[in-house]
Amino acid sequence: MVQIPRVGRKWHIVVSLLPVIALILVLKYMFHILGWEVIELNALFTSIIAASTFLLGFLIAGVISDYKESERIPGDLACSLEAIYDEAYLMDRNKSTAATQAFLSFHVALIHDFDGWFHRKVRTKDILAKITLMNDHLLQQEDLTKGVFVTRIKLEQSNVRTMVTRIHTIRETSFVQSGYTIVEILAVLLIFGLLLLNMEPLYESLFIVGVMSFIILYMLLLIKDLDNPFDFQDGDRGSEISLRPLKYLIERLDGKP
Repeated sequence: MVQIPRVGRKWHIVVSLLPVIALILVLKYMFHILGWEVIELNALFTSIIAASTFLLGFLIAGVISDYKESERIPGDLACSLEAIYDEAYLMDRNKSTAATQAFLSFHVALIHDFDGWFHRKVRTKDILAKITLMNDHLLQQEDLTKGVFVTRIKLEQSNVRTMVTRIHTIRETSFVQSGYTIVEILAVLLIFGLLLLNMEPLYESLFIVGVMSFIILYMLLLIKDLDNPFDFQDGDRGSEISLRPLKYLIERLDGKP
């Protein structure tokens, strides 16, 4: 996994946009020199800016609600996994057998698999299959331990399966694809309109075009980043949900300080 420095996580969108903004400013200068600035600033042009701002606000309001919900999931998932581990540990301490030890080892391996799953090294169907495989281990415990242990594990097993399905849905589903399409079209048209806009003096024109282009493109990239808070495949860029609860659980099980 690529680790991005903490400062880089904060500025990665800005850094990725700098070449684009530089290109837009060069194009604006060329349009000015060639006399291609044929549009005068009017109410219709400012309406296009207002429409773009409204749609960006609509999109970010939608993804923020999903993002805030997603923030709780890793913590809840780690708690459910640890609760299953506690019950498996108690079963093993209460009546240690080959079956209880096998279940305890199986569950520790499953917890480690979740870290790989978040980074797309393990497929969702494999994780769900292992969660279901837990039933075979529980079946071997029924005659060896109290039923309350199995009941508690089954409850947490259902919670884990629900959270895995929810995370998979968030990862694979983008928020309002048609909304992205119209905002992207408006962004291109607006930037092209800024290139054709006649403003004097030149330095003021370059400043306004640069700032407007930066704001629109930055917000568009930010929304796409927030739309998938579980995208750890390309490294932690700062907009992903924190996996610290799961990592702390793994460290405790591994006996790390």
